[in-house]
Amino acid sequence: MSRIGKLPVAIPAGVQVKLNGTQLEIKGNKGNLSRQIPEQINVEISEKEIKCTINDDLKETRALWGLYRVLINNMVIGVTEGYKKELEIVGVGYKAELKGKDVLIAAGHSTPVLFKTLPGVTLSTASPTRIVVEGIDKQAVGQVAADIRRLRPPEPYKGKGIRYFGEQIQRKAGKAAGK
Repeated sequence: MSRIGKLPVAIPAGVQVKLNGTQLEIKGNKGNLSRQIPEQINVEISEKEIKCTINDDLKETRALWGLYRVLINNMVIGVTEGYKKELEIVGVGYKAELKGKDVLIAAGHSTPVLFKTLPGVTLSTASPTRIVVEGIDKQAVGQVAADIRRLRPPEPYKGKGIRYFGEQIQRKAGKAAGK
């Protein structure tokens, strides 16, 4: 039995949950999210909580049970609080600036890179060396942050590059340390 799947998901005040066949729709003050639920998972909606159950006891079904309970919980958190990831840019001359809804990133390439965002995700620059990614969909926010980081991942010798805020980079000793 799934320890995560059997936990109920609390529905906060102001959140509306609808199940149309296998399509789950959640509406909150930040926006709307919907997700297709597989046929092996049963979703039961009461006034204050959502419960997930399964039809059979196959290993794949039990794995989906816990997964979809967590995905539903992430949807509820997203429409009430939203998600936010911060990236910091480290390096001489490395910076980011907002161009409309997109971000222009100068991170050691021959020309600055214009990063276009996904719908439902907003980008902002708190400072020239800090990028803030916000949205209601946890997967989309994480994917956009990972794509921005992939433009110039931090290197282990000087630590230059784009990293998550607070990320610790494992530093290596240079060639001179071996002598």
